[in-house]
Amino acid sequence: MQRFSITLIGALVGILLVTGPIEAGEAKVATTRTERCTNLSRQVDEALQTHAAATQVTAAKALQKRANRFCANKKQAQGIRMLANALKLLGVTPIDPDVVSPKTDLHSKEKKP
Repeated sequence: MQRFSITLIGALVGILLVTGPIEAGEAKVATTRTERCTNLSRQVDEALQTHAAATQVTAAKALQKRANRFCANKKQAQGIRMLANALKLLGVTPIDPDVVSPKTDLHSKEKKP
C-alpha cells in the first residue's frame, strides 16, 4: 500500500509540474520570422501615419517595400532588419513581442513632458 501511495503522489506531482506553467499562463510561443515580418510591417504602417512629418518618411517607405519583398521571398531575417531600420528612421523603437515589458513605452523614443 505504501509503494502505491508513493507512486500515486509522484504521478500527481509530475502532472502538476507539467501543467502548472500552462495554467498559470507562463508558457510562451515564440514568434516565427514570418509573423515578425508581418508585425513589423504593420508597425511601420502605423509609424508612417503617426510620424508623417518625419524627414525620413520616403526612405522608410522604400526600406519597407524592399523588406516586404525579402520577407515574401523567404529571406525574413533580412526583411526584419530592414523593417527595424525603417522604424528607427522614423524615431520608433521596434516592438519585439517575445521581449515586451508592460511598463515601457515601446512605440516611440520621444520623451513625454
